[in-house]
Amino acid sequence: MDVKLDKWHKCKVDIEVLKELSKKSDFKGFQHISIFFSLLIFTGIIAYLTWGTWWSVFWFLVYGNIYSFSNPLWHETGHKTAFKSKFLNEFFYYISSFMSNFEPIRWRYTHFVHHGNTYSTNDPFDYEIEYGNNLKETPKRLIINIIPFLDLLFFKKHISFEIIQHALGIKTNVMKESIPESAQVKCIFYSKVFVIIWIAIILWSLFASTWLPVLYFLLPQFYGKTLHKLVAFTQHAGLARDIKDHRLTSREMYLNPILSFLYWKMEYHLTHHMFPTVPSYNLDKLHDHIKDQLPKPNNGLIDAYKEIIPALIKQKEDTNYFIKKDIPQLQNV
Repeated sequence: MDVKLDKWHKCKVDIEVLKELSKKSDFKGFQHISIFFSLLIFTGIIAYLTWGTWWSVFWFLVYGNIYSFSNPLWHETGHKTAFKSKFLNEFFYYISSFMSNFEPIRWRYTHFVHHGNTYSTNDPFDYEIEYGNNLKETPKRLIINIIPFLDLLFFKKHISFEIIQHALGIKTNVMKESIPESAQVKCIFYSKVFVIIWIAIILWSLFASTWLPVLYFLLPQFYGKTLHKLVAFTQHAGLARDIKDHRLTSREMYLNPILSFLYWKMEYHLTHHMFPTVPSYNLDKLHDHIKDQLPKPNNGLIDAYKEIIPALIKQKEDTNYFIKKDIPQLQNV
């Protein structure tokens, strides 16, 4: 499988600077997840205290939208950059994988492919693009992704359905094409574990005659997905495919401090793809060192969608269309 990152363009950066910014920190990792889980617990408690009123609907939406940002935690621990400790990265990787409805073995391998073959429509196929590789379906997928509970109507396309298939021993295309045969047994095992936990949560709710267990632990990724999906969708949307230059396939963007925190600074997505071993808490610093070699970043979500939406409309008719970013020194690519 061709996943050699040295085939991609890399911006020039002082080696000593890169070494310094590549250092990992248990303290910074704990600081981040402590605030994240504190916010989750706080909003969860308020949702409980207001249960039975319309305020509870509001607070569960807040809780769910924070919960869905467990996805960036999965991503950072998957890269083993959230903490210096290997154990802590693995521990929180499995916790955040469950929270994100991401079976950990499948996503470990597909993410490896994603970094080596970003937005690839060929072999190997990039199974990690937020909205899939069918450009004609992209606008529909965006709508399904951001409206609470709507993906339950299209459950066969939801990532949870894939887990159920794997739990039943069905080898999907993503398993056959991305996961080595030696690891497929583990993928099936953890898929079974996920399904058993889901069933246990449903039974808990039934026996207790309350929606609370499923609202807290099973459904947040269905009702609280909007904000995270809107942010994550920007990573590659409308950009070039099958090109070995992250400046053409990934988007750099500035976000406000709150979203940036929840997103683990993955708005610096181009920088992350180019230097995936740099911890998220140093991506903004690395961005400052290479920004004169990058396309102009989008200034927030609204600015990003001003170019994404027209691109999606054009790609629906012409799948060869993509946003052409203005790249400094393009002649040297």
